[in-house]
Amino acid sequence: MSVSAVPTVAAAGQSVRAPLPVLGRDVTVPLVTGGEVTYAALDYAASAPALQRVWDDVAAYAPYYGSVHRGAGYLSQLSTDLFENARNTVAEFLDCRAEDQVVFTRSTTDSLNLLARALPADCQVFVFETEHHASLLPWRDARVTCLDAPRTPEQAVATLERALAGRDPHGPALVCVTGASNVTGELWPVRELAAAAHAHGARIVLDAAQLAPHHPVSVRDLDVDWVAFSGHKLYAPFGSGVLAGRADWLREAEPYLAGGGASRTVARRADGSVDVRWHESAARHEAGSPNVIGAYAVASACTALTEAGFDDLVARERYLIRKVRAGLAEVPEVRVLSLFGDDAPRVGVISFVVAGWNSSHFAAALSAEYGIGVRDGLFCAHPLVRTLLGGDPQSQGECGSPEAAPGEKSLNAIRVSFGAGTPDEHVDRFVAAVRELVRDGAKWTYRTEGGRCVPAV
Repeated sequence: MSVSAVPTVAAAGQSVRAPLPVLGRDVTVPLVTGGEVTYAALDYAASAPALQRVWDDVAAYAPYYGSVHRGAGYLSQLSTDLFENARNTVAEFLDCRAEDQVVFTRSTTDSLNLLARALPADCQVFVFETEHHASLLPWRDARVTCLDAPRTPEQAVATLERALAGRDPHGPALVCVTGASNVTGELWPVRELAAAAHAHGARIVLDAAQLAPHHPVSVRDLDVDWVAFSGHKLYAPFGSGVLAGRADWLREAEPYLAGGGASRTVARRADGSVDVRWHESAARHEAGSPNVIGAYAVASACTALTEAGFDDLVARERYLIRKVRAGLAEVPEVRVLSLFGDDAPRVGVISFVVAGWNSSHFAAALSAEYGIGVRDGLFCAHPLVRTLLGGDPQSQGECGSPEAAPGEKSLNAIRVSFGAGTPDEHVDRFVAAVRELVRDGAKWTYRTEGGRCVPAV
């Protein structure tokens, strides 16, 4: 049974000098000041809009929906073929090694929690305080060493090497590191960190949630042991993710979930208990009916990005980054947050604070008065944002976020993020809105409701 039996929407000759077509590009939203405007989605780091190509591929498959791995019928066989071919597509997208496994999960968070469950006994985990909580928090059953935020890529490598040099050389160890920061957008020296980890007998997992949508990720070239990412940041719908990499720890661990699909054979014992033989393939950690549509959507996004060409996508994104950074640099009240400095390579993720403004208030005004969607807060990376802000409280402004540590007053920031589907007009409108808000102030009054700053009505 061939997946080609499913009608798909061929990729049109899309110019990478223009944004890739995404869902919601023509959605209009109301403004508190009156009228409507096309919504400027500039929160890609949280969830990128689905590519139109992905949505069309999923819609074409939907009439052929069937259970996988269990059915003798045509649709079940076709869906099984589709599901397993999606696994192969993701492996190719990540340039996996022949012996690597691709496990479909719900998200990056789910992937890293799965890996945390598969760690050998007495494993030591090394993680920088700069990580997203998805990378920082899953390792509760391991011995965790949290490393200070580095201020240069070279310092990151040196910090890790010092920490690894002091560990028990005979026990298992894992390093968890991001590929691109979800706060600053800065690229991390993954290849060098992987080399340091392996030199000290440790393994490394790459959180590629913010890297994979913007740059090619090669497991071979980076020499990482595992990669985790989410479909909803890769221009696919919510509810799908990937953990790809070495099979041995996954094969030796108890299944992440116990149930059908993960088991090869189940038999009753005379004493009334149950004997189970688990699969040794990726199915071991995919118990239950899998999210076939989610897996297919991820594979479709991988194909679409590959066909669009990362060289051109990266070049266009760098152009947008320069526009945003240049525009923010013209507003003295704006301070852009950075670990590695202005010249560090980065993806389209930029966080900043505005003197005299609470970040929640500023983000609310961008939305209500300009139709621009950004993010404010600590971005599920509380230690990093607090380090970057120096722990200093901001001006309270007219409304504020309660997301603060004791002694802090609404310590948060604003994040603008964009990618392959972002048109020039959205970033131009954002830069103009920042300039106007700082110069003239908000046109509307705002209040705090449920911890959010909202327009007063």
